[in-house]
Amino acid sequence: MKFFVTAPLGVERALARELGRLGFERKRPVPGGVELSGRFEDAYRVCLESRLAQRVLAPQIVAPCASERELYAIAREVRWEEHMSPDTTIAVSAVGTAPGLDNTMFVAQRTKDAIVDRLREVFGARPSVDRRDPDVSVFARLAKGQLTLSLDLSGESLHRRGYREPGAEAPLKESLAAALIVLADWDAKCPLVDPMCGSGTLAIEADGLARRVAPGLARGRFGFERWTSFDRARKKRWQVLIDRARAAERKSGPQILAFDADRRAVELAKQSVRRAGAHVEVARRDVAELVGTTPPGLVIVNPPYGERLAGGRELYARLGGALAALPPGHRVALLLGPDVPFQPPKHATRHRVRNGDLPCVLAVWDVE
Repeated sequence: MKFFVTAPLGVERALARELGRLGFERKRPVPGGVELSGRFEDAYRVCLESRLAQRVLAPQIVAPCASERELYAIAREVRWEEHMSPDTTIAVSAVGTAPGLDNTMFVAQRTKDAIVDRLREVFGARPSVDRRDPDVSVFARLAKGQLTLSLDLSGESLHRRGYREPGAEAPLKESLAAALIVLADWDAKCPLVDPMCGSGTLAIEADGLARRVAPGLARGRFGFERWTSFDRARKKRWQVLIDRARAAERKSGPQILAFDADRRAVELAKQSVRRAGAHVEVARRDVAELVGTTPPGLVIVNPPYGERLAGGRELYARLGGALAALPPGHRVALLLGPDVPFQPPKHATRHRVRNGDLPCVLAVWDVE
């Protein structure tokens, strides 16, 4: 089957490399993610082991679509009964537009109508809609005159690892944090320091990468586990994947340090580290107190920008001074949002990524 693994813009090639390391050979990075070929069990493994993926979608049909009538007919054609029943709750979301189909809410509504009518025809009863916590999530995408209807294997977005304080908002999603570490080309052997750690996401993701902790192990369950097609044989194969992932974990990794000047941030980071079972040292310390590691390691920073940039010039001055004082051999990775008062060295490598709606640049350089 074909699958589409979504990722933030700028992370697609890093995700493709990660999937390659996980053993997937048939993959192709495209804007917004990676196209992947394999079995359902392969897609289960992406949900379980990928740190960079956000969702895993299984396209059910791709067809030309230029009207509401065609939209309904295409959605009605899919054999939804293979994965859901009248006892299944569903939700449909839509992105993109086509001539005459420029309202995503309408596209989602008509897709839902077709699914419901198809299941009523097959079973004599219809499923219920649950937009908050559906058993099956369907994605409709309109682009270049084509309609793609996909099932979401993930359920809740894969960036939600379960170690953050419930309900807490953070400026950096876990999957993007992991991507920044990969883009910085950290070898997962030398030390890593985050001197402005906030809630500790970068440090926790680094520990997971180094110790080969499958991020999906901490999840309650995935979307595919609620499908009617998730039968006894697939449950057995899923358990094998879980057991293998647990057996692959390493008990120790490199030294990982996280500190912040804000008392509340330090406490949140410590709580997140405990929930994640991560091997991370957390302390309260100002960024100006940053010193090098032995051996030289990676210093990775997500400093304030955008709405968080209050008092930015003085803060960036202290950060810049601390980075400039690092001994040679260290590597720096700095996520820079728009209009920040900092200019990385000319020899820095720049990776363009998006943090939510904000265009950012990850600047990476070696201290000489």
